[in-house]
Amino acid sequence: MSQADTTITTGGSSIDDRKNDFIKYVFFSCAFVTVLTTLGIILVLVQGSIEFFQHVSIVEYLTGTNWSPVIRPYSYGVLPLVWGTLIITVGSALIAIPVGTATAIYLSEYAEPRVRKVIKPTLEILAGIPTIVYGFFALSFITPVIQLVFPQTGTFNAAAGAIVVGIMIIPMVSSLSEDAMSSVPDELRNAAYGLGATKFEVSTNVVVPASLSGVVASYILALSRAIGETMAVTLAVGMTPQITANPLDSIQTMTAYMVQIGISDVSVDSIGYQSLFAVGLTLFILTLAMNMISLWVKSRYREEYQ
Repeated sequence: MSQADTTITTGGSSIDDRKNDFIKYVFFSCAFVTVLTTLGIILVLVQGSIEFFQHVSIVEYLTGTNWSPVIRPYSYGVLPLVWGTLIITVGSALIAIPVGTATAIYLSEYAEPRVRKVIKPTLEILAGIPTIVYGFFALSFITPVIQLVFPQTGTFNAAAGAIVVGIMIIPMVSSLSEDAMSSVPDELRNAAYGLGATKFEVSTNVVVPASLSGVVASYILALSRAIGETMAVTLAVGMTPQITANPLDSIQTMTAYMVQIGISDVSVDSIGYQSLFAVGLTLFILTLAMNMISLWVKSRYREEYQ
């Protein structure tokens, strides 16, 4: 190779290195913005919560059973909001987990390619519907159906909220679970068939256990989505913070309370407004805990195949 060719090659390599460095810095900047945004959100929540807890005992906040930070007599027990959030989460899980898992098994093990091409995009469309539309659907359809069976049901009730949130998170459960089941090697299925197992036995005794980490992770992520749902539950369940076991009663979730304060005329310097940050921090911690559990389950029970 001549000296000129060596110079050209070296120059081209230098240009490629600069391009790679530039692309690396662009990607790093995007990642840094994401981390910085997360830290900014945490900082805002913590600062506002500190101001709130300077006036309210954290013990009263975590153990109190009455929540009325803007209406006399004032009380600052967050348990009614947590209870309302848990009712919606548990109720939606009772709907989304069995339906979503069964859908995933059907798509992964039973559905023909043509059928799968129709059902899969339909689920994606269901996941893309705005949450406020789900809220109106709960008010205009689900609640009237419940009232036909239980006439004492009010316009706002926990059952309608749980049902509509359950419908909302079905695509997350089914899609993530189906991806986990589809990643199971066919060798495991064929070995089970060779031992005389039926299609149902292969699906439930081989595929589901082999993909358990992904399936359970989809459950936890879907429940995290249910915990943080806002507009659908705001329209469906009402704004009555109370601890009740009756799903036909009106309740209030943490997200619904945050909407209520956000659109109200509460003074920025008031304790009622500062409670917005305390509730937001509580919600953030719950969601973070769910995501950490999901990551632990995936790393603990993940199966690796060659």
